[in-house]
Amino acid sequence: MAPVNVLIVGAGAAGVSIAHSLLQEVPNAKVVLVNPSQTFYWNIASPRIVVKPKAFKPEQYLLPIKNAFTQYSAESFEFVAGTATAIDVATKTVSVTPNGSADSKSLPYDHLVIASGSTTPSTTGAVTGISIPFKPSNRDDIKEIVEAAQQQIANAKKIVIGGAGPIGVELAGELAEELGSKATITLISSADRVLPMLKPSGSSAGEKLLKQKKIKIITSTKVTGAEASTDGTKSWTVSLDNGKKLPADLYIPTTGSIPNSGFIPTEFLDKDGWVKVNNELRVQSSGGSALPIYAVGDINTNTMRLTYKATEQAKVAFANIKADILGQGERKSYEQGDSIMMVVPVGESGGTGQVFGITPFGFIVKFAKGRDYLVPKAPQYLAGKA
Repeated sequence: MAPVNVLIVGAGAAGVSIAHSLLQEVPNAKVVLVNPSQTFYWNIASPRIVVKPKAFKPEQYLLPIKNAFTQYSAESFEFVAGTATAIDVATKTVSVTPNGSADSKSLPYDHLVIASGSTTPSTTGAVTGISIPFKPSNRDDIKEIVEAAQQQIANAKKIVIGGAGPIGVELAGELAEELGSKATITLISSADRVLPMLKPSGSSAGEKLLKQKKIKIITSTKVTGAEASTDGTKSWTVSLDNGKKLPADLYIPTTGSIPNSGFIPTEFLDKDGWVKVNNELRVQSSGGSALPIYAVGDINTNTMRLTYKATEQAKVAFANIKADILGQGERKSYEQGDSIMMVVPVGESGGTGQVFGITPFGFIVKFAKGRDYLVPKAPQYLAGKA
C-alpha cells in the first residue's frame, strides 16, 4: 500500500496518542508530528511545579518528545520542532517554521490533525509580563520559564490570585504550604463561592481547606486590572470591581483560555477562535462538506478542556482517521456530556472535587492526585498508553 501522510500539529496528550495509535495500527500511515517545543510538559502538575521547586525533578515533568517514538522507523515517523503558521486546504499543506530558522517550509498531508491546544493569560504573561506556565509556552523554552516563575514566587510576600477555579484553588493551597507565614495569599472569585463548577458541598469543602491554610477569600468580586508600580519596587496594585485596591508583590491570573489557532483559516473558527467540529471531531468546509481534517483536545469547540477529555477525543479521532485510510471499520462519535469528574488538591494533604456527582473525601483526593499530581503517569501519556 502507498504511504498515507498524516500530519499532526501539536504534541500534547491528544496529539501523541493519535500518533502512536496510527503508527501501531495503520501500516501504511506516515506520521509527521509538529510541535514548537521538543519537550512534553506535564502541566497538570504546574501548580506544584511553579511553587515547590524541590517537589519534582525537571526530568520528571519535562520529557523529550522524540524519545517516545524511537521504536518507529524514519520512513513511518518524523518529528518537526517548529511552529505551524498557515493551513492551505486547496494544496493540502501546512506551512511550518522550524525552530531556529527564519524560513518556513511546506508540509503535505493526506489527513490533518489539529491538536494545537490552548494557552492562558498567565502562561503568556499578557496581563503582568510575568509568565506562570499553567500551559506549554508554545516555544522551546519551558524549562527557563518554569525556573523564572519559581523565582518570582519564592520572592513574593503578598500574592493575589485572580480566579478561584481548579488552578486558582490548587495554586493557593501549594503557596500556603510552601511559603507559610512568610506570605499572605488572597484568592478572588467572581462567583459567590470558590470552585463554582462543583456542587455546593465540593465548594464548601474546598473553602474550608483554604481557610485552614490561612488563605483570604474574596467572593462575588472581579479583578478589573493590575498595575505595576513605578517606584522600582516591583510591586502591583490589583483593582477590584467593588472599588477596592489590593497591594501585591505578585498578581497571578488563573482564568481564561486562549486558543492556539493563529495558523488556522478563520472559516474553521467560531467567534472566539475555537475550531468548529462535528460529532466525529471533523472539520467542515464553509460549504458544509467534510474535510480530511480533525481537531482534537483543547483547540475545538467542546468546552470541557481537561486532559482526560482530550484522550477520549483522541480515541474517537483515531478510529475515524483509521476508517478513512483503510476504507473500513467502525466510525465513532464524541459527546462530552455534562457530568463533571474533577479532583482538586488543596496542598498535599487533601482536597475536594466531584466524581459521578459525589464529593470525594479529602484522603481520596490526596491519593488520587494530591500526592504527586500524577507525575509518574506523564511517561505513559507521552507513550500513548494512558
